[in-house]
Amino acid sequence: MPPCRTWPPPGRGAIVGIGSVNGAQDFGNHAYSAAEAGLGSLTRTLAGHAAARGVRVNLVVPGTVRTTAWEGRDAEPEAVRALYPLGRVGEPEDVAAAVAFLASRDAAWITGASLYVDGGITAIDTGFRAAVVPDT
Repeated sequence: MPPCRTWPPPGRGAIVGIGSVNGAQDFGNHAYSAAEAGLGSLTRTLAGHAAARGVRVNLVVPGTVRTTAWEGRDAEPEAVRALYPLGRVGEPEDVAAAVAFLASRDAAWITGASLYVDGGITAIDTGFRAAVVPDT
């Protein structure tokens, strides 16, 4: 195939879905969590079907993100912020940067992946760690 002057080449591209950490762990709301878990499966199976056409399919999996849903609440409730190993909730820009990366040529060999953009909440259970090993 000759080199392309534009990316993606015609007939090729990237699909980037947006999920939630609720699909990976129990954060409440069982029906929502089941739907979010389904997005992970859809991403993987669709990636397998779309790959032959040169289309990559990936999923961004954010934790709590400060959106308009926060209006009328404290800007960042201490109880929520403290659960995140990085010490804050996400910003829309955090998620947007992950989407831009997965849609870019820099991610040209990534498909069927779930990229967790969650401040570490699915990797590190800070509440459990604090209960078991105080002063951490």
